[in-house]
Amino acid sequence: MAIRLATEAFVLPDLLQPGLRLVICGTAAGTRSARERTYYAHPGNMFWRTLFAVGLTPRLLAPSEYPSLPGFGIGLTDLSKFHYGNDAELPVDAFDVAALRSKIEHYAPRVIAFTSKHAGLSALGKGATYGLQPVPFAGIPAFVLPSPSGQARRSWDIRVWQALADFVAAQPPGTER
Repeated sequence: MAIRLATEAFVLPDLLQPGLRLVICGTAAGTRSARERTYYAHPGNMFWRTLFAVGLTPRLLAPSEYPSLPGFGIGLTDLSKFHYGNDAELPVDAFDVAALRSKIEHYAPRVIAFTSKHAGLSALGKGATYGLQPVPFAGIPAFVLPSPSGQARRSWDIRVWQALADFVAAQPPGTER
């Protein structure tokens, strides 16, 4: 069941700062991630293995090492900062696209990637498909990725994640706004 926290504290803190080459945006923290207060904490989630496999990180990181991601030029956030659980359990008003747009405009990473089609559709609209989007989000290139969640194995395709990694690597430094 999705939970709204009684305080105004985020379920998981944003990991955002100026100068990032990539911001990865999920829908909401999963139950285990919320409990452990770390991104992509469930052992069946392929997020950390995939970042390493496609070359976005130079080594395999443990979920608890998520605060080190800005050192690799990567930031993290979610569309829902105050709820957690499976997407189907989240309230219809859980996603705050306007807040995400404001954050991206403020921090101006080179690329944003949504870690599921649900997140991509929610932020980008009905035309979103996997891969690089024809329309930027908040003025920057946007990717929609297959979810790394173990519950989404039928839509898994590491090639889209590799296309993202290749695209990010091809962006020259200093292209942040």
